[in-house]
Amino acid sequence: MRSIHDLEPQLAANRRYWTGWAGVGGADEPDADVPIYRTDIPHSLLNGVLRIRNQSLDQAVETAKQRLAGSVWRWWVGADSDAGTADGLLALGATQFADLPIMAVDVTKLAPFDNPAELKIQPIAGRAEMTEYVDAYAGPLGIEGDLSRVVDREMGFAYPDVTRLAGIVDGRMVGTCTLSLGTDVAALYCIATDPGFRRRGIATALTLDALRIARLTGRRIATLQSSSEGALVYRRIGFETVGRYQRFAFPA
Repeated sequence: MRSIHDLEPQLAANRRYWTGWAGVGGADEPDADVPIYRTDIPHSLLNGVLRIRNQSLDQAVETAKQRLAGSVWRWWVGADSDAGTADGLLALGATQFADLPIMAVDVTKLAPFDNPAELKIQPIAGRAEMTEYVDAYAGPLGIEGDLSRVVDREMGFAYPDVTRLAGIVDGRMVGTCTLSLGTDVAALYCIATDPGFRRRGIATALTLDALRIARLTGRRIATLQSSSEGALVYRRIGFETVGRYQRFAFPA
């Protein structure tokens, strides 16, 4: 039986989700030794390298720099990368950009929670709803500029097994949560709440709704990467920190 501490399936789910942003044929396979993905959206989550294994780091860095030139990109280092990758990247001129906790929960053991009475949760479909969805998470996630490019990427996502849940209050979309079911581990992304509607349980409700969907599909484990602020919310739900991602940037 899979445990929340089985890290490789969670990292595989993460690789699949981010390569999906590049669209069909726009990125390496998620299980490649050096999976590179590029969207040309100027945000550090949306372009990068997801791991390295069984490869020369020097050569992989040169290849990444060539393929990602002109974009804002980062290099992910988790337990699926070769030992010594972080130190090797630093030696090659990278700087550490972030250190993210990888959190997981057993979805069969969810804590009880009553959704805010005013909140309606619904899946989104179609470009008009997608445009509103992207607009709702762009600000909290720090995505700026022409959001139509983000909408295009969401609409052209490489994999069909992604559900996007919107939190609606008084007819306004105030929260988002994306659920990826591309592997046997559920993975959550784009969990965001409008600043004016925080501390009302909206992010908790959206996260739990996604986890219930995952449970209905027969999955047992769900994973996400968290900010320090978000980790407090997820711990209350039952998530535990099971690993970490370091993310590195090279000079432009």
